[in-house]
Amino acid sequence: MKSTREKIMRRLLDFPGSTINDLALAVGINGISIRHHLTAMEAENLVYSAEERHGVGRPRLTYTLTNKGFEQFPTNYIRFTNRLLKILKDRMTADEIIQLFGEIGTSIAYAYKDELIGKSLDNRIQTLKSVLKKEGFITEVYKNKDKYILTTLSCPYYQIGLDHPEICACESNIIQSILASPVENVTCIFKDADRCTYYIPIESNEVQE
Repeated sequence: MKSTREKIMRRLLDFPGSTINDLALAVGINGISIRHHLTAMEAENLVYSAEERHGVGRPRLTYTLTNKGFEQFPTNYIRFTNRLLKILKDRMTADEIIQLFGEIGTSIAYAYKDELIGKSLDNRIQTLKSVLKKEGFITEVYKNKDKYILTTLSCPYYQIGLDHPEICACESNIIQSILASPVENVTCIFKDADRCTYYIPIESNEVQE
């Protein structure tokens, strides 16, 4: 029978960015016990927490597996994916591989096209955060006078991207397709940064005084 810790980690594998309440409901124990487990797991660098704003009031904490946490699970799917991509790279050019990953990102965004009709950039940003969370990303978004700054604090493709950084085209196309706006990628975890950062310019008619 699985231990409580194993159940928590399995839930975070499937649903990164879960809150204490999410985990308590999924595992079937109270939030205080969940918090004790998470504190111990953070100390062992198996999970990390991030603040998430959700309306008025204090931010809540969400939890995600670290790379060490991911390594607690079987990695056959990573080996399989790497083998598959190696074969594809033997048969396709570098540009074709990037285009392939980009098309995957575009197809993910396409599922939300109807709910984006007529939406402002502000609303599209909120949809984007929700979509990226479903895909396994933990994100933060800040807004200043002339742009949004979007950072991804965790990447569900990290283990694959170490050998195949072209996979970033998937994330970039999700972002650009949902926002329907130019996006500048200024930092990348596969280019010696600790996170991916995107600048999204705000058009003059979007700026709020």
